[in-house]
Amino acid sequence: MGHVRDLPNNASEVPAAHKGQKWASLGVNTMADFEPLYVVPKDKKKIVKELKAALKGAQQLLLATDEDREGESISWHLSQLLAPKVPVKRMVFHEITKEAIAKALNQTRELDMELVHAQETRRILDRLVGYTLSPLLWKKVAWGLSAGRVQSVAVRLLVQRERARRAFRSGSYWDLKARLEMADGEFDARLTHLEGQKIASGNDFDETTGELKAGSKVLLLNEKEALNLAQKIKSIDWIISSVEEKPSSRKPVPPFTTSTLQQEANRKLRLSARETMRCAQGLYERGYITYMRTDSVHLSDQAIKAARNCVQSRYGSDYLSKSVRQFSTKARNAQEAHEAIRPAGETFKTPSDSGLEGRDLALYELIWKRTVACQMAEAKLTMLSVDLSVGEANFRANGKRIDFPGFFRAYVEGSDDPDAVLEGKEVLLPDMTVGDSPTPKGVEAIGHDTQPPSRYSEASLVKMLEKEGIGRPSTYASIIGTIVDRGYSTLQNNSLTPSFTAFAVTSLLEEHFPDLVDTSFTARMESTLDEIATGKVQWLPYLENFYKGKKGLENQVNQREGDIDSGSSRTIGLEGLSCVVRIGRFGAYLESKRVSEEGEEEVIKATLPQEITPADLDEEKAELILKQKAEGPESIGIDPETAEQIFLLFGQYGPYVQRGQVSDENPKPKRASLPKGLKPEDLTLDEALGLLRLPRLLGEHTDGGKVQAGLGRFGPYVVWDKGKGDKDYRSIKGEDDVLTIKLTRALELLAMPKRGRGGRTALKDLGVPKGSKETVQIYDGPYGLYVKQGKVNASLPDGKGAEDISLAEAVELLEAKAKSKKTRNTKKSASGTTKKKSTTRQSKVNKPPATTKTGRLRASAVRVIKSSET
Repeated sequence: MGHVRDLPNNASEVPAAHKGQKWASLGVNTMADFEPLYVVPKDKKKIVKELKAALKGAQQLLLATDEDREGESISWHLSQLLAPKVPVKRMVFHEITKEAIAKALNQTRELDMELVHAQETRRILDRLVGYTLSPLLWKKVAWGLSAGRVQSVAVRLLVQRERARRAFRSGSYWDLKARLEMADGEFDARLTHLEGQKIASGNDFDETTGELKAGSKVLLLNEKEALNLAQKIKSIDWIISSVEEKPSSRKPVPPFTTSTLQQEANRKLRLSARETMRCAQGLYERGYITYMRTDSVHLSDQAIKAARNCVQSRYGSDYLSKSVRQFSTKARNAQEAHEAIRPAGETFKTPSDSGLEGRDLALYELIWKRTVACQMAEAKLTMLSVDLSVGEANFRANGKRIDFPGFFRAYVEGSDDPDAVLEGKEVLLPDMTVGDSPTPKGVEAIGHDTQPPSRYSEASLVKMLEKEGIGRPSTYASIIGTIVDRGYSTLQNNSLTPSFTAFAVTSLLEEHFPDLVDTSFTARMESTLDEIATGKVQWLPYLENFYKGKKGLENQVNQREGDIDSGSSRTIGLEGLSCVVRIGRFGAYLESKRVSEEGEEEVIKATLPQEITPADLDEEKAELILKQKAEGPESIGIDPETAEQIFLLFGQYGPYVQRGQVSDENPKPKRASLPKGLKPEDLTLDEALGLLRLPRLLGEHTDGGKVQAGLGRFGPYVVWDKGKGDKDYRSIKGEDDVLTIKLTRALELLAMPKRGRGGRTALKDLGVPKGSKETVQIYDGPYGLYVKQGKVNASLPDGKGAEDISLAEAVELLEAKAKSKKTRNTKKSASGTTKKKSTTRQSKVNKPPATTKTGRLRASAVRVIKSSET
């Protein structure tokens, strides 16, 4: 259930007795020893009521929350709210096993108020940072933005990486790859030296210049030199000059913590941190795994015994580690209230016997394999290297032989580098000895371009935050979610790309509040909270100094707010651009000053398409967008059917083509967006005409009705129009092209199972109920299995699998869900006036301007923007 009391989230939660107080909306009385104003959130009132009722018939109260800052705080809040008249005991345990619970019952203690003060200090710090800086960002950058103690540091990490990508200059180099043959097989070797000098590789280049690093003593080959060398050495004898075999071993990685589970699920299952935690929550609640919010890699005796039994029965005694393997937590600021994430129980259900499906099964299998692998024997490897000489050139071939797979049989950890070879993959070389002469099958000259630093994935950002000691691992999912939700970043192809707004906010905070976005400063704050928890630091003096000290946050904001120019804060100057990027009400736009034909200076503004990222915006793209704005769209040809000009334009949502110009006679000319992957510079007139003529008829369906191909809000598609408004859609992806797809291929796509929201495929088709036209299907979603008919979804009851539910049962669930929706809508309609008044009162307390999605002010939409608090 989490916390049962918290600081007020908005003005409507502030008790009437405090409504008139200036500090009430902040929720912390900074003038009275930072006294927090605690309220019971609406969604927790029911559980508090149930607990109070349960306490009436009880003889004692056992407070059994986690033994960390948050857990101790929850116990303290419960004791305050419930006001028990019976004995109160604080019991703690770090694993949910019978032995641990029995021991905890016999070793109860008093509440640890130092832990409580540490949590309260953390909560107040988050509120002070968020509610002090966020309004400043509304005024100086854009409405709706938020700042946070951990969130803003994470955003800065993304921005710093994007700046590095902008500053990056690519370097080119060439090397040789040879394919060689021995009696028992072929192998590859690469050029390493020429005339005793090392050949340049990507690591030898300066990322900011694209040139070799200063003082580098490597040989840089160009294309001509590489081709000539390749031709020359084909006819020379190849001699093996050295063969080295080096034994090596690999130990299994520890079982999962919250952060490592998020990282690995992102790498291997392509799940976001938020999706991973939702899925893990469901597995925990259904009894499949232990608690999923933990920083500990420790395993209980019960878990170790279960894991070793799995190894023994599944892989044999040879694969069992000689002794029990335990791990220690290395993460900074780790709070180890629970054991590591593992399959639940005294025995581990194998994935195949779990009855799980979809992403639930995939995540459980990941947890099962990693837990079992940690008790397996080490993998034994032999690293192979062979040096070859051919004239003045030296080549090297590297290999790897797995002598004993050990834990590799169960699990191999993923890598943040998509090109990295997994440790469990063998690279064998033929048997060779010094003096052998392999036969060259071919020598290829290969050109390389150095690559810019990769953007953070969710996995690599979580890893960096944990490494730097920023925040707590169990909060990373919500932090990343906030960054994306607030528009500071977008998630594309598993990469977090910062927005121009993120650049503007980070620049403002770096200039005026550098400590708050400094990784070491934020990590020190976490360490201080740990010192408060152990009594080494007093919480109140620390808060006084942080907020009201000479260099405190309140004084900094008061002193600097007048110095911060809104125009400058909304302006982003990027190196290599003659124009600037500004943040406006409707997003980022370009601004440039030019001299008109009349000799007067004029300002040109043009909206930046959302698909253009800060690292990708160069002078050429900026000039094209500004030129189109200044001179109007450039025609790419004429439509032979209508004799109208075809224009290529750039809008907020990307490039599009348009037939004709806007006029009184033609206020809405035909337009079509460019599909993903089609670059504006590569667009031909025929492609533009094809897009403007969509949707196009492909032919008749074998069961009657028209089949068409078109381009919609979510991309290209094929649709089967069955008549009377009944249409069946499928997305066009991969190699299929909306402009060239044929009827036969469209019918193949339409025959495939339809995917639900989020790209999910139906697990089972239950059929069409009597009196209905829509099929009932079963899907696996982030919260578990559910049935779907049309637009109505209903979760399956606990314990029910896809094979356990009938059509009749599914119809009952859907009817109950539809009925509950109608009831809620009726209640909303009846109470609409009251809610509106409440929102208006709220706006008087907090006074933030409210906006709709289009940016227009709307008083009825006002609510306080939360900072990045967990």
